[in-house]
Amino acid sequence: MSAYVPAATVTDLKAFWRAIVGLASGRSNATGTVTLAVSETSTTVTDANCASGSFIGLMPMTANAAGALSGISITTSNGSFVITHDSSTEDDRQYTYAIQG
Repeated sequence: MSAYVPAATVTDLKAFWRAIVGLASGRSNATGTVTLAVSETSTTVTDANCASGSFIGLMPMTANAAGALSGISITTSNGSFVITHDSSTEDDRQYTYAIQG
């Protein structure tokens, strides 16, 4: 679930309270979904929330994605991360990801 972020021009303290409660409840805008590229050995995900050294958590959304987890490595950089994986003809290796840090 995404976090509420008040605009820079907002002066209502309740808006900031709502944002803090959302963050404390685990809401984040640093999440998304990715499907591994078919017949390739890497998949690049562009996400402005990613930085060099960020932790990327992957949760498989399909059985084929769960089976591919053991062969995955992730490299991060500012604005994106690359998932290195085995080549496969399976087109449903979909994951939800969360970026931390």
